Amino acid sequence: MGVTIEIGLPGQTEADALAVPVARPPHGLGGEGGRIVDEKLRGRLARLTSSGELRGDPGEALVLHLDGELETPRVVAVGIGDRDRVDLDVLRTAGAAAAEALSRIGGTVCWLLDETLPLSLADQARALVEGTILGGYSPGLWKTQDDRRPRAIERIVLGHFDTQELREAADRAAVVAERTNRARDLANMPPNELYPASLAEHAVELAGEHEHLTAEILGPGEIDALGMGALAAVGAGSRNESRLIVLRYEPPAPTRPDLVLGLVGKAITFDSGGLSLKPGAHMEDMKGDMAGGAGALHGMGAVAALGLPVRAIAVLAAAENLPDGNAFRPGDILRAANGKTIEIINTDAEGRLVLADALWYARREGATHVLDVATLTGAMELALGDLYAGLFANDVEWRDRIVAAGERSGDLVWPFPLHQRYRRYVDSTYADMKNASLLRQGSPVLAAKFLEEFAGEGPWAHIDMAGPGFFERSRGDYLRVPGGTGYGVRLIAELAAGLA
Repeated sequence: MGVTIEIGLPGQTEADALAVPVARPPHGLGGEGGRIVDEKLRGRLARLTSSGELRGDPGEALVLHLDGELETPRVVAVGIGDRDRVDLDVLRTAGAAAAEALSRIGGTVCWLLDETLPLSLADQARALVEGTILGGYSPGLWKTQDDRRPRAIERIVLGHFDTQELREAADRAAVVAERTNRARDLANMPPNELYPASLAEHAVELAGEHEHLTAEILGPGEIDALGMGALAAVGAGSRNESRLIVLRYEPPAPTRPDLVLGLVGKAITFDSGGLSLKPGAHMEDMKGDMAGGAGALHGMGAVAALGLPVRAIAVLAAAENLPDGNAFRPGDILRAANGKTIEIINTDAEGRLVLADALWYARREGATHVLDVATLTGAMELALGDLYAGLFANDVEWRDRIVAAGERSGDLVWPFPLHQRYRRYVDSTYADMKNASLLRQGSPVLAAKFLEEFAGEGPWAHIDMAGPGFFERSRGDYLRVPGGTGYGVRLIAELAAGLA
């Protein structure tokens, strides 16, 4: 059941808490609404800021319990930092801080919007709704003691006069944030519950929710018939057979009928590394190696739920990379669906193999503008940490669109080079290319050059989201818990809206 969104002036609707943004001194409380609230509280907020007990730092939250001064029993004072530097991410973090502060009661929070901030009221609504929903997420779905789990906010009220612009921004934000949390659920699901066939079932269920969204599942027989030797080899060592998951969204009146957005997701439901076995430490997190696929899946769901007038296809290459007597080996030479041959250097460089066949299929099925999303290389996480993903593209305009969508959505990307001379890293003596390099150089870009061989004609981009896709610890902003982040859902929704 989704979060309910309402718009109305404070006091006109019941709420368990009133959330008030507070900046750093000397401009702590801004806007008429904040001043009115503090007057009714006899200056308590102002005294707390002047004493330093409430500093207004981003992510800070202080709960005040009231005794009839307002219609609500609580006020949550939430820090937003320097007033003139407030942006969407600052307010997302404020929303998450309020959700965490209220996690023992849940219920309804009423956000006081502030017309003095350097963001439109619609942008404030968007960011606060997103942050409150994302910040209230709990990965502990498998805990059996309900009293140990935080209570989510069930209803968000935006304290302002109702306008169409405000309502549209808030409703859209709620849809996208809830889809993001659904992608997080998939990435956090244990591999004994989520494997290629069960991921396919989730896709079919998602398609059933929307009139213009359909799902098609290709099993091992169809994968072999299409000549997808790369995808087939990666899953050969597991009793959980691979799937190619295909979703198509055909809106009734697309703005540009000739344009088809192609989304390709790496969906390795568990990655042991295969015969090139990973170290044991943190291997349990390799259930999150399908986070790119989860982002593509529920990004597609967000596009359909928003009713965006843009045609789209999503292709998820789902496999489990395990070692057994049937597993592919270093030294093997595979033939991908586009006919190119690949020498295997490292079976732990499997993501690019499944993406190779999925990229080919997306193009074959009519995708004109392609974006693949994958937790691909640990080196990208070393380079950019847990905030930005790396972006590689063969088309400048397409690259810039994706960068802009990332900035706007909060799923940040940073462009990297794709110079033709990097291709030499994947040159092979025996085949058309190899899937890795023995040199400890440029691994994210050589992976991108590998994928480019299968991207076909037309704009294509690759997002390496190893860092921001799955956390070992909190990032400290509005993504406050370890595990899947739902990276890609918000970016895809923003990108698709810009194409419509």
